[in-house]
Amino acid sequence: MNVMNALLKIEQLRAGYGAVEVLRGVDLEVMPGETVALLGSNGAGKTTLNGVLSGLVKPRAGRVSFEQQDMTGWHARKVVQAGLIHVPEGRKVFPNLNVLENLSLGAFTRGKERREENLEKIFGIFPRLRERIKQLAGTLSGGEQQMLAIGRGLMAEPKLLILDEPSLGLSPLLVEEMFTLIGQLKSSGLAVLLVEQNVGQSLEIADRAYVMENGLIRFTGKPAELLASDTLRQAYLGM
Repeated sequence: MNVMNALLKIEQLRAGYGAVEVLRGVDLEVMPGETVALLGSNGAGKTTLNGVLSGLVKPRAGRVSFEQQDMTGWHARKVVQAGLIHVPEGRKVFPNLNVLENLSLGAFTRGKERREENLEKIFGIFPRLRERIKQLAGTLSGGEQQMLAIGRGLMAEPKLLILDEPSLGLSPLLVEEMFTLIGQLKSSGLAVLLVEQNVGQSLEIADRAYVMENGLIRFTGKPAELLASDTLRQAYLGM
C-alpha cells in the first residue's frame, strides 16, 4: 500500500466561464517525483484546469491541495511562491527582452537568492541559451523559445512543473529533443504534469496518464494499460 502523500491533489474540481461549465468534477493526483501525462483534444478542458492550478481561473467547486495544503482559489503569486510553476502553452516569452532578462524574471517571485547558481544550471541544460544570452527572445527560433520558457520556469525552483503543450509547433527533430529534456527533468526527481496532445511520446515518458474529455477524466492508469485497451485508444487517443 502506497502511504506517500500526493504532492498535488485535485478533488471534484469544477470551473468555467460565464454560463459555460468547462470542468465538471475533475479528480487528479501527482505524487512527488512523478511524471503524469494529461491527455486530451482541444476543448477537453486542459487549459482551464491549468488556469485553475495557476491561480488565473477561479474554481466554482471542489478542492486543490498542494503539499497537503488547501490552495483552492489562491492568487497566482501565492501559487508561484509555493513552488507550483506553469510553463504556458505558446511559450509566452517576453520578445523585447533578451534571454538573460527573460530567465531572470523567472526568479522574480521565487529563487531570487540562488539566481546566479540556477542560471548556471539552466545553461548546463540548455547550452544554446548561454550562446544567445544577449539575444532578444523574439528573434529566437521556436525551439529556442521553448527552451527559454522552460528555463524561466526552472529558475523559480519548482516543486511541480506544469508543461503545457511543450512540443506544440516544433519540428519532429525538436520534438524529440524536447521529450529528451523532459526525461532529464524526470530523472532529476522533479515532479512534472505534462499536458500534451502528443500522445505517443507522452505515454513513453509518463509514470501515469489521465485522459480528459468534455471536462471529465475518462481514464487514469499506467500508460501500458491505456495502450492495451483498443477501446480507449480509439475513442480518446485516435490511435
